[in-house]
Amino acid sequence: MVIGIQGSSLKQALSQALPQLAPWQPAAVALMAPDRPPLSFAGLANLVDQLCGDLARRGVRRGMAVGIVLPNGPEMASCFLAVSALATAAPLNPAYGEDEFRFYLGDLDVKLLLCGQGMGDAARNAAKGLGIAVLDVVATEGAKAGEFVLSGDAEPAARGDAQLNGPDDFVLVLHTSGTTARPKIVGLRQRNLQASMANIARTLALSRDDICLNVMPLFHIHGLMAALSAQLAVGGTVVCTPGFNPLKFYGWLADFRPSWYSAVPTMHQAILARAARNGDTIATAQLRFIRSSSAALPDTVFRDLERVFGCPVVEAYGMTEAAHQMTSNGLPPARRKPGVVGLPAGPEVTILDDKGTILATGEKGEIAVRGANVHDGYLNNPAANATAFTDGWFRTGDQGLIDEDGDLKITGRLKEIINRGGEKISPLEVDNVLLDHPLVAQAVTFAVPHAMLGEEVGAAIVLAEGATADAEQIRDFARSRIVEFKVPRHILFLQEIPKGPTGKIQRVGLAGRLGLV
Repeated sequence: MVIGIQGSSLKQALSQALPQLAPWQPAAVALMAPDRPPLSFAGLANLVDQLCGDLARRGVRRGMAVGIVLPNGPEMASCFLAVSALATAAPLNPAYGEDEFRFYLGDLDVKLLLCGQGMGDAARNAAKGLGIAVLDVVATEGAKAGEFVLSGDAEPAARGDAQLNGPDDFVLVLHTSGTTARPKIVGLRQRNLQASMANIARTLALSRDDICLNVMPLFHIHGLMAALSAQLAVGGTVVCTPGFNPLKFYGWLADFRPSWYSAVPTMHQAILARAARNGDTIATAQLRFIRSSSAALPDTVFRDLERVFGCPVVEAYGMTEAAHQMTSNGLPPARRKPGVVGLPAGPEVTILDDKGTILATGEKGEIAVRGANVHDGYLNNPAANATAFTDGWFRTGDQGLIDEDGDLKITGRLKEIINRGGEKISPLEVDNVLLDHPLVAQAVTFAVPHAMLGEEVGAAIVLAEGATADAEQIRDFARSRIVEFKVPRHILFLQEIPKGPTGKIQRVGLAGRLGLV
């Protein structure tokens, strides 16, 4: 083994860019998890150190893509840290089917797959068909949070020199959602992640005194960067839950006393739905703030979160191609406004028109960013890069404007804008109107194909518990707030709105999934 604790891979990979934020505290708790003993930073450094040496002896090296298929939890966290210190981590959604795994493993040119013991038959079968070796991630009885060993069919060699990643090495690869086209590969270098960690930690004033309750999936950039890496990089603690569960959330809030959590809007809505039954837990909670990202937070949800939990809600704007955070509202006494995603929080942010001209304050166009956390381009996809970059600006595909305060307001995803006979309609605007109805708990607006108009406005609605309403009541309410052409013609009442694997609403194609096409 060539790596020692004093220069541990964890410390190099996570903290070398952030020495000004917090000294490394070996005895401090790094990882916690339900029903597991906590793991200290020294223990985590030892673990990452051992795993890097083990992987190196099995032939893993810089530039090699290593697939990770694990359930949410502490092993997923420590596995990501170890692999990204030595090679290129490729975390994948454990819920994928065999065909999906075959595509993603092949597209990423994965050479080794790490899989939870006793799980992942679809992933294992896909790997076998592609000739990819598989190692089991085994957490022994009584292991501390995140501790595990590797076993399986990739035999270790006699020697393994663990050459750790440098600033320009790819440490993480993720696919875009691919809702309308073949998913693109986002390659993030160590320097991208380090810049993003610093941006997030600075924005949220994170310190070693903070405890983050992570409910986000760790195969997604939101959980990996905002909840896990940025908190660990300043010497703080991360509670690694099995994933979001509204029935268990308040128990975790009581047991672990976190100072913050970050989630997508649908998760916040589910948390609010159970707030009335958990008043005692809320009254004794120690939340310093609540963070929201990955989708637009409705104004009503923003206000309800602050009222119920008595702490500020910080909405941020992020995406995979920028290693997550791009803009953010501030913590008090800084300004935060519902309906906007705040000021640039790391990279530069501007608004471009179709020709690439920078637009003035208040003018609507495509949001573009550039900075140290932004990727250099999609991997193996020159055609996508030709349209994604303009004069060094990465075009996000989101539509928005910068208001008179300098705050960014997102008005919609360009591909989600509804074009009703030439009238352009922002689904977010209609969402916010519908959510103001006292009987509506959740609402998502989307395009429905129409033979004459091209597209018509549809809405899926979940009513508040015990409430009843019909479509015409909802339309009448909407007519009092917005012009007639924006009022949904198709309204479906559902028990639950379909979501993607990270809890985000996927508007594109929703009409088909709901049987309206």
